[in-house]
Amino acid sequence: MDNLKRRHIAHPEELLNNTAVDEPTYERISLQDDEDVYAEKLKAQRQRGYRQKYVAWTIQNTHVIVPTVLTLLAFWTRFRDIDRSHKVVWDEAHFGKFGSYYLKHEFYFDVHPPLGKMLVALSGWLAGYDGSFSFESGKEYPENVNFAAMRIFNAFWGALIIPMAYATSRQLGMSMAASTLAAAMVLCDTAYLCISRFILLDSMLLFFTCASLYCLAGIRKARHSPFSKAWWFWLTMTGVSLGCVSSVKWVGLFAVALVGLYTIEELWDLFGDLKLPKLAYLEHWIARGVALIAIPAIIYMASFFAHFTVLNKSGPGDAQMSSLFQAQLEGNELAENPIEIAFGSSVTLKNNAFGGGLLHSHVQRYPEGSMQQQVTCYHHKDGNNDWMFTQPDPNNKQAEDDQAAVEYIGDGQEVRLVHKNTKRKLHSHAIPAPVTVDQFEVSGYGDESVVDIKDTWRIEIVDDIADSHASKDRVRALSTRFRIRHVHLNCLLAAHNTLLPAWGFKQIEVVCDRDAKDDDPHAWWNVEEHQNEKLPPAPKSARRSKFFNDFVHLNAAMWRSNNALIPDPDKDDKLASAPSQWPLVSIGLRMCSWSDENVKYFLLGNPVVWWSSFASLWVFGVAAGVYNVQMRRQYCELSANQWDKFVSVGKMLFLGWFLHYIPFFIMGRVTYLHHYFPALYFSILMVPFLMDHFTQRATPRRRQMVFTIAFTAVILTFVYFSPFAFGMRGPASEYSGRQWFKAWTITEAL
Repeated sequence: MDNLKRRHIAHPEELLNNTAVDEPTYERISLQDDEDVYAEKLKAQRQRGYRQKYVAWTIQNTHVIVPTVLTLLAFWTRFRDIDRSHKVVWDEAHFGKFGSYYLKHEFYFDVHPPLGKMLVALSGWLAGYDGSFSFESGKEYPENVNFAAMRIFNAFWGALIIPMAYATSRQLGMSMAASTLAAAMVLCDTAYLCISRFILLDSMLLFFTCASLYCLAGIRKARHSPFSKAWWFWLTMTGVSLGCVSSVKWVGLFAVALVGLYTIEELWDLFGDLKLPKLAYLEHWIARGVALIAIPAIIYMASFFAHFTVLNKSGPGDAQMSSLFQAQLEGNELAENPIEIAFGSSVTLKNNAFGGGLLHSHVQRYPEGSMQQQVTCYHHKDGNNDWMFTQPDPNNKQAEDDQAAVEYIGDGQEVRLVHKNTKRKLHSHAIPAPVTVDQFEVSGYGDESVVDIKDTWRIEIVDDIADSHASKDRVRALSTRFRIRHVHLNCLLAAHNTLLPAWGFKQIEVVCDRDAKDDDPHAWWNVEEHQNEKLPPAPKSARRSKFFNDFVHLNAAMWRSNNALIPDPDKDDKLASAPSQWPLVSIGLRMCSWSDENVKYFLLGNPVVWWSSFASLWVFGVAAGVYNVQMRRQYCELSANQWDKFVSVGKMLFLGWFLHYIPFFIMGRVTYLHHYFPALYFSILMVPFLMDHFTQRATPRRRQMVFTIAFTAVILTFVYFSPFAFGMRGPASEYSGRQWFKAWTITEAL
């Protein structure tokens, strides 16, 4: 038998460079070998041949194998033992409850847009949940609530950010090693892992933030072929991602700002291209306006349209909406209240400013000024919101009490408003208001035996938002907007959303505004609840509000409530943290009870990931400065392409971090550790990007050593701190070795 021919074995680098690969090499087999030796040698040669083929196939398909393995690891870590705790953990108490409202179709109010909470409701519907559970913090889940399936749904979004990080890095031109490291850092961050495993909005917010960056990277990659199919695809998908991320939380607007700055820079560069026709330049503006403004706005508004459509029953959030909107909710008693207002009507009065409350009074008095009964605005339904329209002239009271007589209230009518519970009359005088001292105080004063001209007010109808009631002859419940002018002082009853101190229960101050303009909605009111036995109930379908008005009203109320989430000086919030504590992992967050028998979760980032990410931002800034100095001195070693990639990618990642992090320093609201998570993602991608950049001229061996050290540090640290995310059993003292800093409060008493 002839000796087998020895063939060339391809080096792995040749395989990566698509070099042709020959058949595997075989050793020479002599005819003098006995049969057993011959068979063994032949078997060994075949095994080596198979191994070489597998190695070659693996190298050639690395671009598929690596993201597949990363994705499988992502799902394994996110889903692993996800039902270890059978109790409601941290903010599951809020977002699980909001999901329940959708399943019960009951209207509620929250400071966040509705898309993420509707997805939570979808997870409950898919899990067979009926919305009956209260989601009280720390409470055991009942058997009929498949909380594990709901958590898996949320964890699914958290798992997808790992392959998204890999794909984004590849889009930005990073090497396979750098892209794999980026995904591994996201995969092995214990904070990302922990936050993804519960019924919260953060995993969805992170996914759509990552998707926005991924699509923006696609726009950058296709920038040299504008109006191509790929360019249109990435531009459109960026708009879709921005619409989704903004509809989960308003933090998504920071992603909108990043894309907006990138777009402005692109359009400015195109403006300097003298070869570009003016019509083509205009088309660039139109394309971006449609894809990056119109599409996100449509998606954002569509989420609210779905929100209003699903929540068609009366619920705990009714009072935050306009009176006309409340009346169209199923089960709301406003729908059948009499339409036209008359003397003797018992009413509640709602301020028409965005986020306005209900006119309110209680037995407590002002501590200074007149020391008369307080009059405020209150956002919740309460018996102390009830007032009665009475005649300004006591001699007309007999006609008011006559069961047959009905005198309607119209434009220019003078009235007195009597607080039903305390019998005090709405009153004002030339005494400074308690907070807004340049306006007059409004109080509750007197009783039925006291007659004072300063209790008299005049009704001035502004308009009627119901199309069928355009005239000003009568005040109509829900739809008529009117001013209440003090007859003696000529000032307007107004509420400017100024909060009273603790003695006023932090309710809204009501003043008689002597400077108010006639078109100031803070001085506009409407009748919300209305009761009058002399008048017939309203016919069915008499109440209709317009979507756009409801959309604007709800967003204004969300904005006001968000701004009201400020630290309480009288309360020590041990879970809150300052933005300066986030990047260096100076603080963690206990997500549940810390008792020995409870499964405990500690929200803490992987120190190697967070420290290196924050350091990379400084390294980028210093490197950019050094390169600029070198270029000014005309001895920079970077080529034009290298410099363009360093600046464009680095600037995108740095601005993404900056826009998602720095605004928290100027916000007045209370902040928590999870607010840093979107910013963290951009800084994580900066690490492998810089490693790629600084090792591009290193030998393959040194480059491999650098990346191996990085992978090892990230993975080992993750394994060490993973119990924080997977759930700690037993006493917290067993994990005291992992408390590197006292502020981590793993074993400290709170």
